[in-house]
Amino acid sequence: MKMIITPNKFAILIEETVKNKKMSYMDAILWYCEKNGIDPSDSKKLVNKALKEKVTYEAQNLNLLNVDKVPQLPIWIRFEIYKVYLAIKLHFT
Repeated sequence: MKMIITPNKFAILIEETVKNKKMSYMDAILWYCEKNGIDPSDSKKLVNKALKEKVTYEAQNLNLLNVDKVPQLPIWIRFEIYKVYLAIKLHFT
């Protein structure tokens, strides 16, 4: 039976994951998607405003987004960019 999850419940689960596993919001969302067989591009429906702001803040700190003007890229593209960033980082460490 497939569990139906609301954006607010998703945000709570991600917050708990960030706190308990000591990972970033982007990592927590990707981890949740992988664990539950969800394509990260489908998670955009689950990201509420508060969670989106936290992910945007992280992306800005990682220089994935321009601080002066946030591009109008869908959030799932930002996750894909972050996944590539992590793959490159892991490869060279």
